[in-house]
Amino acid sequence: MMFDVFVVGGGINGCGIARDAAGRGLSVCLAEKDDLGAKTSSGSTKLVHGGLRYLEHYAFNLVRNSLIEREVLWSIAPHIIYPLRFVLPHHRGLRPSALLRLGLFIYDHLGGRKKLSKSRKISFASDEVGQPLRSEFKIGFEYSDCWVDDARLVLMNARDAADRGAKVMVHHEVVSARRESGLWVINTRDRHSATHEFRARILVNAAGPWVSQLTDSAIEGAVHRDMRLIRGSHIVVPKLYAHDRCYLLQNSDGRIVFVIPYEGDFSLIGTTDEEHQESLEKIAIEKNEAEYLCVSVNQYFKTSISLEDIVWSYSAVRPLFDDGTSDAKSITRDYRVVSEFNETGAPLISVLGGKITTYRKLAEEVMAEISHCLGALGPSWTGSAPLPGGSFACLEFKNEVTRLQEEYPFLSDSYAHRLMRLYGSLAHQILRGAKSYKDLGRFFGGHLYENEVRYLMKYEWAMSVEDVLWRRTKEGLRLSDNEVGQLSKFLKEVAHENKSVGPNSEVSSTTTVERSVA
Repeated sequence: MMFDVFVVGGGINGCGIARDAAGRGLSVCLAEKDDLGAKTSSGSTKLVHGGLRYLEHYAFNLVRNSLIEREVLWSIAPHIIYPLRFVLPHHRGLRPSALLRLGLFIYDHLGGRKKLSKSRKISFASDEVGQPLRSEFKIGFEYSDCWVDDARLVLMNARDAADRGAKVMVHHEVVSARRESGLWVINTRDRHSATHEFRARILVNAAGPWVSQLTDSAIEGAVHRDMRLIRGSHIVVPKLYAHDRCYLLQNSDGRIVFVIPYEGDFSLIGTTDEEHQESLEKIAIEKNEAEYLCVSVNQYFKTSISLEDIVWSYSAVRPLFDDGTSDAKSITRDYRVVSEFNETGAPLISVLGGKITTYRKLAEEVMAEISHCLGALGPSWTGSAPLPGGSFACLEFKNEVTRLQEEYPFLSDSYAHRLMRLYGSLAHQILRGAKSYKDLGRFFGGHLYENEVRYLMKYEWAMSVEDVLWRRTKEGLRLSDNEVGQLSKFLKEVAHENKSVGPNSEVSSTTTVERSVA
């Protein structure tokens, strides 16, 4: 099969590039060797933010671009992105109060903030955010950033790319790519070990942590790219407080740790910054990382936590552009887009580094490189076109929940809110015709019903219980081992019912899910 653009990597950058290219009328194929967003792009702190701490490293351009993108992304995905308020407790011995005030003033004004609330100083004695904190903390500062369901952001970009004509292939590993007669000849291997051949005018290497590995082992004639691989780990514990605001904790080593309300009943804590020297196939939190996060929380909160309180943990490796910085926390989170040509043509575009917040701008930069090769393309469009499910104003989320309940009166407040947060206006496809919960089919536990599972398989490339429970949803936090087993059995039953249930031809029988620190 012949395409204009072949994208390797189904993380946020790869899916963002595929979406942008397909929307400009190019024929696009994307290959991901695992599930979409299975690695780095579902293992973030789940924030769309400017990166307040990057100001200390004078990364003003990165922070400005990220702050501008914050509200752009919120506007196109108001179901999976929403504002959060972050509380920065202050005490002597860390960053001076005057420096924090200056940093927050810059943060408020550098990126053209419009809808998000500005920062302010708060007294913990008169505000509920002071109640969970230890008594030595008297004042703090509060500012705005945004939450994002990172895995669903990947999926919505892939879904929109496919809806616009792109071919999206999961569990297709690129095993070789060579130039031939001005084209790329790409060979992939699927989950059944069958090989497939594709041709493309342009090859884009957006493999994230695997960029260098792919360059060295599969792409013929490519220039080696040095990347710094930094592991970030997070833990989830029972919720530490009742209110809906977040905390940014400053540590004496210069690092920061976020504490964020998570999935209603939990608190998400992270992240760490550790050089990752091990295999990319085995990425997991280490005991010292979990202990570090617990100690950080215990220095600030009245309620202490330990390793025994952790109900789930996850880790991901961030591929950072190697700028020569020795300190992991100081390495730039900016990206580079590099193009390579040779006498046969067939350009190779490699994406080095980056962060979730700037994925859309990165995709536009890749499109500029592609236009140099293929000629003028259509104008930029992704900043105004909503992602699937996001076709409502970003300040109208609560009204959308109300409308959903008016159409489906049996929905509880929490269930309606959950569906809107995951699917936005696409929730109607899951609920279509339902008059009661019984109409949603088999109940698997937590908030998960058959209609939703079938939808995920048909439209969102879900194949395994991990796909369903830990990326498309986070119901893995609520299902028992027996319920997980029942879901796995159901997935296999559906696969046998119809070998082409949607974008996939088979459902994995994988049922092992990591729930805690080893």
